[in-house]
Amino acid sequence: MKALAVRPGVPKSAHVAEIPSPRLSDVPDGRGVLVRTLRVGVDATDAEIDAALYGAAPPGDSFLVLGHEVFGVVEEVGPQVTHVRPGDYCTCTVRRPGSTLYDRIGRNDITSDETYYERGINLLHGFLSERFVDDAEFIVKVPVGLAHLGVLSEPASVCAKGIEQAYLAQSRLQVWRPRTAFVTGAGQIGLLTAMMLRLRGLDVYVLARTPNPGLKQEIVEAYGARYVSTQETPIRELARQVGKPDLIVEATGNSRVAFECMEVLNLNGALVWTSVTAGDELLEIPSDKINFSWVLGNKLLVGTVNGNRHHFEQGLSALALAEVTFPGVTERILTHPVQGIENYAEVMRLLTEDKSALKVYVELTDR
Repeated sequence: MKALAVRPGVPKSAHVAEIPSPRLSDVPDGRGVLVRTLRVGVDATDAEIDAALYGAAPPGDSFLVLGHEVFGVVEEVGPQVTHVRPGDYCTCTVRRPGSTLYDRIGRNDITSDETYYERGINLLHGFLSERFVDDAEFIVKVPVGLAHLGVLSEPASVCAKGIEQAYLAQSRLQVWRPRTAFVTGAGQIGLLTAMMLRLRGLDVYVLARTPNPGLKQEIVEAYGARYVSTQETPIRELARQVGKPDLIVEATGNSRVAFECMEVLNLNGALVWTSVTAGDELLEIPSDKINFSWVLGNKLLVGTVNGNRHHFEQGLSALALAEVTFPGVTERILTHPVQGIENYAEVMRLLTEDKSALKVYVELTDR
């Protein structure tokens, strides 16, 4: 069976690998679900793993199969599986349990183990293969009506979890009714976050470097948010013009922007970091000023990572509501399909070189 793999630690090692076909019996106790892969989204994480910035192969293997954003169709299920059946569309969570209490109660997304297991990212093979099998616990059903957006299930779960975590944490204030939100970054995470915040009724400003008009601005405005080019209006100037935001979701993948957000957050505000920045950049920041304003202003910083099945379900619910509220807008995020695993070079080129590539995904088979 064909799969797209890399050799962790070896830059630009993406290649087509031949791996054994999965079997339902690979998962014990009758809980296996065999899935035929239809689409797999790829993003900066995959490019950074191919650049050898992070990522590790499963024990005993010299390669790692990529792909953590999957959409497929169920082909076979074990006797203990009840929530999906053959023919159902599905997606799959990414992080797998470790040994901590959090892992034992189904919260492996917040494991306190230093070593973590994520399919297609660290120590577990991903989904960029013709088929895969997994435990039913990690399989999430995708409604038929959302099949055209199924490949966005994983990024939508990231957005849903980040927003949920901010609201949960802000329950410390007893009453928190944010009105204005900044979203930094207009990639898939930024756009989906803007959509979800608009569904909550917030005034949303999406900040990105690119001056427009262009597709990103069109999508942002179709969601009822406002697009701001930081080349024309820096974040501090925007805060002076419209007021400091009660909520900021940082999704640029740039640590400089992440720290810059700390300087403009409103009193009692929450800042959510979604970026995983692989590198060693050093910054000079006004640490005394930030510390002073954050302590006196009761501000909160939340980091968020891959979600559990609850967050996938939240993300799918938001995608469904957005289809009714903003018909046809979200599908415009899916800009660059690539046909087949064999065209991996084009995948990596789009991720690293093509600035117009909003969402790159691999088409593995027809539905």
